[in-house]
Amino acid sequence: MTMDEQAYTGSFPLHTPGKISKASPSDVRRKNRSLIFSLLFPTGQCSRAELGRRTGLSRVAVSDVVNDMLDEGLIRENGFETTTTGKGKRGTLLSIDTSRLRIISIDLSQDNLVQGAVTDLLGLPQQRMEIALGPDIRIGVDTIVQFVDELRSDLDVNRIVGIGICAPGVIDNGVIRASTALGWHDVDLKATLERRFGIPVSITNDVTCAMLTERFFGQAGPNLLFVKNDHGIGSATLIDDVPVVGEHHAGGEIGHISIDPDNGPECPCGKRGCMERLISATALRERMRQVPPSERMGIIRQAGEYLATALAMPVGMLDITDICVYGPADIINNTLLDAAQQQLDRLTASTFHARSVIRRCQCGADITLRGSAVSVVRHYIEEW
Repeated sequence: MTMDEQAYTGSFPLHTPGKISKASPSDVRRKNRSLIFSLLFPTGQCSRAELGRRTGLSRVAVSDVVNDMLDEGLIRENGFETTTTGKGKRGTLLSIDTSRLRIISIDLSQDNLVQGAVTDLLGLPQQRMEIALGPDIRIGVDTIVQFVDELRSDLDVNRIVGIGICAPGVIDNGVIRASTALGWHDVDLKATLERRFGIPVSITNDVTCAMLTERFFGQAGPNLLFVKNDHGIGSATLIDDVPVVGEHHAGGEIGHISIDPDNGPECPCGKRGCMERLISATALRERMRQVPPSERMGIIRQAGEYLATALAMPVGMLDITDICVYGPADIINNTLLDAAQQQLDRLTASTFHARSVIRRCQCGADITLRGSAVSVVRHYIEEW
């Protein structure tokens, strides 16, 4: 196999797990395209020569892929190198093009609210919509279809990269197998939307979406344990830039893991002491309402200790040093994080394991919307 045909074998940020098979020339080209795009995403700038040096691909191979991506609207030429090592002309810099292609992103993870946006390739909303639902109203597939239809009404269909949906629950290749929040079981939302609109659709768990935003637009690196704490508790794990989804696509569904099975509160799932009943934001607020103000910080500190105890095992098993917690500021605050850090240090300190740090996620309210857009881009680059 020539250098032009070789696919880079190192890890790269937009890699997703899949089956391993013998690579065809189109597979190799797609792999090379994914690699080059990943070196630029989200805010990188490289010349063609630098891309060649960093990937090991020949100048011809780089030029072929770059020219296709320029024509497609994925990247753009963005000025010139400021310094050169030789006497030749300065190289033209390439970066992600945020002006041409668009993504339709919809967030189904919030209580009584559906949010949607038309975003650029970096997930930044260019147009917004939302639907407020009554307390006893659950969204249906027909409503989502209408929502997408309105968001795409003013767009050139040839400029739409895909539709991204972030949803709570267990999601298996576009099928929402189980979502308590939505009241859905075995709903093939991906197939429904693709039949209706003829546009690629990516359905992703909401916590995974939030983790992707933290990875590319926050402070995270390629290895991350991400926890989302709101009305429920979920987690997502990134190892060498690959999201860990699990054998049955339920990786990260930690809300009903019991951390106090003997004395904890009863849970609708039938166990006692589940994480959602003990330390979710909803549960903690309810407990704090029932005690004097002087006792509330003690409840928050205990929640931090419970959280660290639950995370100590995966931290030690996977050797992850970055733990990011996303949630409301009245719950995920310094009191909780300090207590969690002290407990985690006690449980995981060793001579061969680097110290794991628990920190608060700094990404804003669009964290899931942006992450669903990243998921669309990832699948588009690798599969289309």
